[in-house]
Amino acid sequence: MINQQQKNRRVILIIFGLSIIPFCIAWYLSNNPKLVATGTNNGELIIPVITTERTEMIGFDEFSKQNINELRGHWLLANVIPNAGCNSLCLDAIHKTKQLRLMLNKDLTRVRRLVLLFKESDPEVAKSWWKDDTRLLHIKPTQSLISKFESIRKGAVAEGMLFLIDPLGNIMMQYEPEFDPYKVKRDLKKLLRISQIG
Repeated sequence: MINQQQKNRRVILIIFGLSIIPFCIAWYLSNNPKLVATGTNNGELIIPVITTERTEMIGFDEFSKQNINELRGHWLLANVIPNAGCNSLCLDAIHKTKQLRLMLNKDLTRVRRLVLLFKESDPEVAKSWWKDDTRLLHIKPTQSLISKFESIRKGAVAEGMLFLIDPLGNIMMQYEPEFDPYKVKRDLKKLLRISQIG
């Protein structure tokens, strides 16, 4: 009889353990989200969401001023030029986004490219950075927008970085300098597939 009671207690403890252990693991992981793999995206998802306003983007040259409305309702590939000049890393990033947009095939019309010039730059010198890239928009961000990008990076934005902005103006993802355009394409294709906007 005593043996049967001990067995029953053991069974009850095992059942209790089996029900409480998953709860404890879930609670621990919710308090330590860095321990959980964040999915299959190649870029870094920006959490919490940071929203931009179109009024924070001003055309740098006449072409960009005339075509600034193209930013509305589109996914944006935003290259950043944080300094007064654009070094080889920066030039390479601009070229990669041009190739990336072409790789999107039928989704090409849903995406626009822009360069954000954080510092004052000589317009004549700047022309040499994008040469024959006739569809690239050149944007001078307001100080409030620059601050938003710096808050994402917790400091200065590095040369050659890429940011992905959704059609509602949310800065979605960031890619480190020397990013792989094929990996960005995979992320963007997934987002375009599930997106009901843009």
